[in-house]
Amino acid sequence: MKTGPVIAVAAVAVAVIAIGSYMIDFDVTDEGALPDVDVSVESGELPEVDAEVGSIETGTTTETVEVPDVAVDVDTEEAQIELPTVEVNPPSDDS
Repeated sequence: MKTGPVIAVAAVAVAVIAIGSYMIDFDVTDEGALPDVDVSVESGELPEVDAEVGSIETGTTTETVEVPDVAVDVDTEEAQIELPTVEVNPPSDDS
């Protein structure tokens, strides 16, 4: 997987989240309260466990494989294109 598209998608996601949080204005109109709760519990005990586990060994080895020799020549030129624009209007502050 190429890292360029992944970074671009991550940047777009961060921008969408930032714009989304900028577009919301919450006003608390009534304070909430948690209920009164009385809880009593007895202490527990974990079971005894005997476990035998295998082992994993890691390392490297050198092998010879055939890979393609790729040469890419790309010609570029400048062009004018229309890009989308975004206008952001956050909610007005009523305080």
